[in-house]
Amino acid sequence: MKEKLREIVNSALKQIEEAVDGDKLNEARVSFLGKKGELTQVLKSLKDVAPEDRPKVGQLVNEARETLEKRLEERKKEFEKKMLDLKLATETIDVTLPAKKPMIGHRHPNTIALDEVKKIFIGMGYQVVDGPEIEYDYYNFEALNIPANHPAKDEQDTFYINDKLLLRTQTSSVQVHVMEKEKPPIRIIAPGRVFRSDEVDATHSPSFHQVEGLVIDKNVTFADLKGTLAEFAKRIFGEDTKVKFRPHHFPFTEPSAEMDVSCFKCRGKGCRFCKNEGWIEILGCGMVHPNVLEMRGIDPKEYQGFAFGLGLERIALLKYEVDDMRLLYENDVRFLRQF
Repeated sequence: MKEKLREIVNSALKQIEEAVDGDKLNEARVSFLGKKGELTQVLKSLKDVAPEDRPKVGQLVNEARETLEKRLEERKKEFEKKMLDLKLATETIDVTLPAKKPMIGHRHPNTIALDEVKKIFIGMGYQVVDGPEIEYDYYNFEALNIPANHPAKDEQDTFYINDKLLLRTQTSSVQVHVMEKEKPPIRIIAPGRVFRSDEVDATHSPSFHQVEGLVIDKNVTFADLKGTLAEFAKRIFGEDTKVKFRPHHFPFTEPSAEMDVSCFKCRGKGCRFCKNEGWIEILGCGMVHPNVLEMRGIDPKEYQGFAFGLGLERIALLKYEVDDMRLLYENDVRFLRQF
């Protein structure tokens, strides 16, 4: 047995020395130390050795294994050193080349505008809330005083999933959820994505973003609404901004109005930006309709409120003087880097 082990070790060492690369070295390892290797087979045959000789034979096998493993590791390091020396000799680094500049991300114009809107209203004591984009028809229309077959549904044609579920057309539905869960006083804004089956053009998209606001408390009047939105306009467009309210109709508010701001390009004199009118429409608003309050279990004689809704893209387009809404969604890095 001792002679047989000596022959195996000598044969293995010879094959290890003759190995020219890592693959050949691995073949030598498998041939002698693998599961079916020669030294492994000797170890398995110990059961046939006389019990009194097994410790001595086992020691000889282990010594042989240690000898081969030690030489394999030495040869492996030799090959690794040769590979490193070869790379150092053949590969060069031009230290005069300019370093690669990492691409740093940038906030989208919509995100910048939304953060500014949030900051303004949070400063006024408003809470930012969120809601589902897939909404029940009830919350999107009926709970907002728009019953089935109401003409207002035609103005907000949307994408229906079935007869009860749809993609929300406005974040006003979030206001309904809040009124269900919380008791007045309520002071919230609800930003989010909405959907309408509009054709894509410079000012329309089937998917866009809104920021809806709601205030419900005792003794709330239209004067509170005007003061709040006037302050918002000055914060977002500049201290010289003036506001104008025009009567309008929304099913969920009464009275209702559209709010315009004085053109911040020409200061109300008239220019291409405001179509020579001196004013730019930015949002709709009004006092919360008593029916909406009653449906949520709020007594309109005790509590009043106002609501408003603005298009986030419209704010971004006006603020950054962009004339085509599609530019916001084309993901052209050259465009986005400007903000």
